[in-house]
Amino acid sequence: MNIISHPQNISTTPRSHVGSSAEGLMDAAAQVMFLLERGKTVATTDLRQIMNKIFGGSDAEGAWLWKEAYEATEIAQVLFLRKFRATVSGTQSPQATLAMLTKVANLMPTHTRRSEESQARQQFSTPIPLAYVVSRAAGVIAADVVLEPSAGTGMMAIFAELAGARLALNEYAVVRRSLLQRLFPGVPVSQHDAAHIDDYLDRSIRPTVVLMNPPFSAGVHVEGRVADAAWRHLASAFARLAPGGRLVAITGASLSPDNPAWRDVFVRLQEKGTVRFTAAIDGSIYARHGTTMETRLIVIDKIPAVDPSKLVTSSCTAHDLETLLTWITGLPPRAPATASNSIGALSNGLLHADTMRPAAVATPSHRPAVGGQAQPAATVRPIPVDDEIIELSYELRDARPKDEANAADGIYETYRLQSIHVPDAKPHPDTLVESVAMASVAPPKPSYRPHLPKRIVTNGDLSDAQLESVIYAGEAHSRYLAGHWSADASFDNLKAVAPDVEDAVRFRRGWFLGDGTGAGKGRQAAGIILDNWLKGRRRHVWISKSDKLIEDAQRDWSALGQEKLLVTPLSRFRQGKPIKLE
Repeated sequence: MNIISHPQNISTTPRSHVGSSAEGLMDAAAQVMFLLERGKTVATTDLRQIMNKIFGGSDAEGAWLWKEAYEATEIAQVLFLRKFRATVSGTQSPQATLAMLTKVANLMPTHTRRSEESQARQQFSTPIPLAYVVSRAAGVIAADVVLEPSAGTGMMAIFAELAGARLALNEYAVVRRSLLQRLFPGVPVSQHDAAHIDDYLDRSIRPTVVLMNPPFSAGVHVEGRVADAAWRHLASAFARLAPGGRLVAITGASLSPDNPAWRDVFVRLQEKGTVRFTAAIDGSIYARHGTTMETRLIVIDKIPAVDPSKLVTSSCTAHDLETLLTWITGLPPRAPATASNSIGALSNGLLHADTMRPAAVATPSHRPAVGGQAQPAATVRPIPVDDEIIELSYELRDARPKDEANAADGIYETYRLQSIHVPDAKPHPDTLVESVAMASVAPPKPSYRPHLPKRIVTNGDLSDAQLESVIYAGEAHSRYLAGHWSADASFDNLKAVAPDVEDAVRFRRGWFLGDGTGAGKGRQAAGIILDNWLKGRRRHVWISKSDKLIEDAQRDWSALGQEKLLVTPLSRFRQGKPIKLE
């Protein structure tokens, strides 16, 4: 999918019979395929006639949509490539194959009409010739597992299949997903919001290649334009990519390392990967799909850059695919043996986990304690292949005598854990203090055990003091306040009632974090959320003083190895409307 301006937008009501609609489109595709095999041009009148016959009525009568008709032509091209795979995958030169595919694409009618769904979700498939160039840039081999997060009608996935690779497809649109299941039987086809594909995709799927054409400025359940939509999709797919793997994406032309607005995010990405190639693509490439919008090809390998600040220079605009094909020929080869040993085994179309997926790792950035100086950012660590989730182990102990020797002016005392000891935890990077009065009261002995990635503890992403906060927060949240209550619809007016009263409610305990500057409150909040996240609780509300602090929240969340774009600002949703983010 991508964003493309449209000449005509048709208001429609979504179909309710997904299965019958997909089956009808498969039948329509077979008839279009019959014309393709004979080298005949598929005119708009031909397509209308085919659709009218199969669906028992015209588009004017609401029997079918032009968007569906165009999807039938795309399916036909996929079927055509599969039938003549020997020719497409043969020994002829890439230039000859591209020329043949261009001829096939030119037999298709131009897309001139859109549905509300296709426009809102920016459902625009990759032209077959461009999809071929993308597959060439990826260098797909039989040992690969190829993920396409927004698979559409399989226009890119078919080239991975022809290369003998194993597939993992994802498509949010219901009808398109149903089509993919029929087109690629035995292949796992999920239905997640691809902007969060790393978070929701089955953990056993570890792709060595990602092929993607995400929406450029549309988000699921978000009204209006989402300026960083393409980057959200790209970053999440890159997080799931196996180390040494390659991601090839078609994006908007402006998403470039040369663009000052995007330079910093590309520099951060190069802490974990290397941008190998990028070039703008002339809008004429999409002309038959009803637009002349300029796009861009980006190739990224998941190998940390030697110098993250050194970005590849964007090539000039490729005015035709022959030029683009020539340019990608100079790409360096992919890292060897990324497929066999780093993914789940694929058997009978099902993926089985042999290792947990890696989480993205960001550089921790500790804040100074009271009176301390800001510390430099830590060195970026290698990305772990596995990320073991553990139930945090700690020891209970009795409070020790007050540390009179380290008391500061009789007012403050050096902070230390009193009631627990976390064996593998690292001390806080800055000196923490608490008042002598607070230090004289030992905290209660907890029993709650958080779930966290093991490396967060052993690498010191959360210090011992921060882990203590996660433990005590979980201890409080696991219990309820005293009493049972009856509440009105607003939950503003409460009345104490007996436990057996119908609709009686209880209120979960809260936990107040009153640490000062330098304790890393944002990091602690992120740790508390991550513990709940790994226990399956996937919606949290993070309230800050202003929307300017979202970057701080995203930084603290990503510092724990999570996708920072999961932190979604409330401003993306219109006031008074439901927040439907899944």
